[in-house]
Amino acid sequence: MERITAARAVCLFADAAVSLGLVQEEDRDYTVNALLSILALDAPDEGAGDLSLLDLADLMAQDALVRGLIGEGNDASDRFTARLFGAVTPAPQAVRERFSALAGEDIVRATDWFYQLCRATDYIKTREIARNVRYESDTPAGTLEITINLSKPEKDPRDIAAMLTHKAVRYPRCALCAQNSGYAGRPGFPARQNHRIIPLTLGGDRWYFQYSPYLYYDEHCIVLNRDHVPMRISRASLGRMFDFADGFPHYFIGSNADLPIVGGSILTHDHFQGGRHTFPMERAGEWFAFDAGLGVTASALTWPMTCVRLSGKNRARLIDLVDRLLTAWRAYDDPAHGILSHTDRPHNTITPVVRKDGGMYHVYAMLRNNRATPEHPLGLFHPHQDKHHIKKENIGLIEAMGLFILPGRLLHELDQVARFLSEGAALPEDSPHQVWAAALKETHRKLSLDQAETVIRDAVGECCYQVLVDTGVYKQTEAGRRGLEAFLQSADLTA
Repeated sequence: MERITAARAVCLFADAAVSLGLVQEEDRDYTVNALLSILALDAPDEGAGDLSLLDLADLMAQDALVRGLIGEGNDASDRFTARLFGAVTPAPQAVRERFSALAGEDIVRATDWFYQLCRATDYIKTREIARNVRYESDTPAGTLEITINLSKPEKDPRDIAAMLTHKAVRYPRCALCAQNSGYAGRPGFPARQNHRIIPLTLGGDRWYFQYSPYLYYDEHCIVLNRDHVPMRISRASLGRMFDFADGFPHYFIGSNADLPIVGGSILTHDHFQGGRHTFPMERAGEWFAFDAGLGVTASALTWPMTCVRLSGKNRARLIDLVDRLLTAWRAYDDPAHGILSHTDRPHNTITPVVRKDGGMYHVYAMLRNNRATPEHPLGLFHPHQDKHHIKKENIGLIEAMGLFILPGRLLHELDQVARFLSEGAALPEDSPHQVWAAALKETHRKLSLDQAETVIRDAVGECCYQVLVDTGVYKQTEAGRRGLEAFLQSADLTA
């Protein structure tokens, strides 16, 4: 096969963009010239070739590296690739106009189009996401979803070195800021020339809608405040969530808690997460019902992270109920269950989720407390020490609903445990799984490698379930039920 040169790749890249509807046929020559400029080439090389957009981008990035146009390292290559895709991504105004026109007919058509656009332009990292290991695990809480996250590569030492020599910059202020769209990136901060955002009005204020580049479930979207302001769950934020649910009824919308330890990884920029996915928490059964007034069905769920669900058609009534619940919880103390609302700082908040189904709203409120103790210095209602070999990070919105995102290190480490169980191969002295693996071996002997892998997957699922148990402020026991009932009564939700 004839070798495809960078000049040939330019033409093939432009042709593929035309065929995908990213570039109009009339703009093909303009796009070729834009790509030639990026690659510092004088002329194209028209001809045949059969490579995908991603493969063509790889070829052009490698050529740029060889000719010294970019430095070494994954970071530099990724920034260059974003620049190439930026040349074939429709302009922001064109994206906004197309989305608005489709939304005027059917919001599902609009999100379908925008989602496919973000995949085609490599903003959603389809190739990297495909590396993730995903499976389901049956637990006492139902079927949990487990993902070992391999989509985000570890830092290349060359990238780290480049960051050290690059001057400190505070623009954009974080990865969620609207100013990321079109940004060229820098060492340690990704390029976003292929990033487009859709303006929304929520609660009378400007917000933006985008997809997550490393999505963890179908159509994983982020809804972000125009302003770089901290996360804050309030009556106003609940109203914005209902606004979104009204405008995007095929998506759920949720918020991370607004306190450290029980919140997500970004607390400095107000945002929500949503998407087209049904989570294990939503399939949980009813633990007990309680009275929340006429027109509202209210129950606590058989879910290890303490969760109540309110369902009804009256939006204003539901917002009022959740706001009352939140206000009561922020000030609620229950020392018998380890719950203190304040010490030297506030500890109580909620993780809220809203979904609209026809004319019915379903609101989930998970009660959270971030108090630390000498026995549990990372958090009393945080994964406890004996689970840190599997999961040590904060339990944010996605995992609170039963989809666990586990660190990529586990792929290799769990393979070592499987060989320890099946072949007796010694674990490395620094393996964090020594105690856990020994306990598994006590109860599972004479395993094949395949059997050992099944045992480990089940055991990881059980560990994730126990993490949710750790995070529950009221355990699924008779004493826990009495404690939760007492709190709900104190919230006076029937008034």
